[in-house]
Amino acid sequence: MQRKAYVPGIAALLAALLAGCTGGSGSNGTAADPKPGDVSVNTPAAQPGKYRTLPEACAAVSHDSLDSLLPGIKQITDQDQRDTAYEGQATLTYDTDRRVGCGWKVESTDATDHLSVDFERVVSYDNAVSDDSRAQDIYATEETAANLPEASASATPSDTGSATGSATATPSATPSTSASPTSSASASTSAGPSETPADLQPRKLSGLGDEAFLNDKLNSGSSTAQQRTVTVVFRTSNVIVRIEYAEQPTASTGTPDSEEMQDKARNLAQKLVDRFNG
Repeated sequence: MQRKAYVPGIAALLAALLAGCTGGSGSNGTAADPKPGDVSVNTPAAQPGKYRTLPEACAAVSHDSLDSLLPGIKQITDQDQRDTAYEGQATLTYDTDRRVGCGWKVESTDATDHLSVDFERVVSYDNAVSDDSRAQDIYATEETAANLPEASASATPSDTGSATGSATATPSATPSTSASPTSSASASTSAGPSETPADLQPRKLSGLGDEAFLNDKLNSGSSTAQQRTVTVVFRTSNVIVRIEYAEQPTASTGTPDSEEMQDKARNLAQKLVDRFNG
């Protein structure tokens, strides 16, 4: 009888010891409570970007916009060739969920025009950095690389409006001698009328997406004709859009009009902003 009473006592002691051992850790051997400062538990992941997809680049520019930017399209008499010109050519990319682009090149009786659009959807792979923040960093790098001239206080208000106010804005912006240091922005080799007015200089743009800038360069091409290239880059949330519009006149003495080209490029940029916000 004493032997039967002793065995259950041993069993109870062993059960208590086993319960104490298993209660100190999780079933997989990890601690039951996270350590203070554990980022994976205490810090929420950064917010994803607003945009999860990109538009089809070659279809993002309307026929009306292409008619304005590439006047040679209307001069194409063959309907099949004109349709091909409208279609453009997609840019080769390796991940169309992240980046797409399209380009057009059309000749007219007066000039050869080039247009390209590029859409980049930025995704941050760092849980502590949001997609928007990463896109801001990429945009800031491109704006810095553009080496925009410092804007004077009197020229700043024109950033929000059309370039059509250049005739009255130029005298008040800076003295006439100030055009020479910044004339490299248009790469003009001669003085006087070919110099870019102050309010048409490369600059930041307000009211276009979250942030934007415009660049304007005038370069001598393979012939004596000068090619002007206007670039508009803007960011909306985690998407960066780049527009490049170039024109080279047929006549060797021709010079593309800066104001007209900037207005066309900015008008297209605004339409693309509306497309993303629509």
